Amino acid sequence: MSTKKVWFVTGASRGLGFTLVKKLLSEGYHVAATSRSAGSLIKTIGNVSDTFLPVEMDVTDDNNVSEVMAKTVDHFGRIDMVVNNAGFGQTGTLEELSDEEVKNSFNVNVFGSLNVIRHATPFLRQQRSGHIFNISSIGGYIGSFPGFGVYCSTKFAVAGFTEALAEEMKGFDVHITLVYPGYFRTGFLSKGSVKTPANPIAAYESARETEQAHLNQIDGNQPNDPEKAAEVLINVSEQKAPPVHLFLGKDAYHYAGVKIERIQAEMDDNKQLGTSTEIISESME
Repeated sequence: MSTKKVWFVTGASRGLGFTLVKKLLSEGYHVAATSRSAGSLIKTIGNVSDTFLPVEMDVTDDNNVSEVMAKTVDHFGRIDMVVNNAGFGQTGTLEELSDEEVKNSFNVNVFGSLNVIRHATPFLRQQRSGHIFNISSIGGYIGSFPGFGVYCSTKFAVAGFTEALAEEMKGFDVHITLVYPGYFRTGFLSKGSVKTPANPIAAYESARETEQAHLNQIDGNQPNDPEKAAEVLINVSEQKAPPVHLFLGKDAYHYAGVKIERIQAEMDDNKQLGTSTEIISESME
């Protein structure tokens, strides 16, 4: 694979996005990195160059995304790999979270990714090549975490439209990969990154316990290395037939396996009842 491939990475100022950008640049790729603050990218990674384009972008602003995508193509001449990584975590039960809190989660985690896809696909279609990585979460495959329903629902949405996108882009030789990371040792769970409910309800004890476990015990003790995740994404980008579904981490595989077993068992237990809905045609006399 040519080291001149151009990567477009959102949410690049920290976490997996930051690690991926640093890894890509060290291996000679060209990278456009976006963040809500271009200054933070310049400070931690470097200034604009022939190989690096730090750009301030608000994924929720469709016009801004369009402008940044065009700017990237003007700078590098093309885009090859798109990584929809921008997003944030929101804890809180469905009753606790306000309409504004829920909509903010969907605006960033769902509609932000759709804005990027909308303005990246015309370039990828025309050159009949490319690869889009949509970063979901293992919480986008299994949602049984009390207090994380809204966050998981945004990631389930990412999974749903990514599967459709994979089919839509087949005819243009553009690959699509849906990434389900487990727990990676980044700042994703740190205070200031995860948003907690503005008006918590004390009665939801299990939600508070899960929330505090993530913020106080899991944060800083995640089992997976973001450097290795970056290596995996680069490796997958080089495959001739990359997967549509990519689980990252032994924990992600564990949680996915738990859900698959549960669904299979419930399907088996209720098969006779669940398949009893067929319309039976009366035989002609």
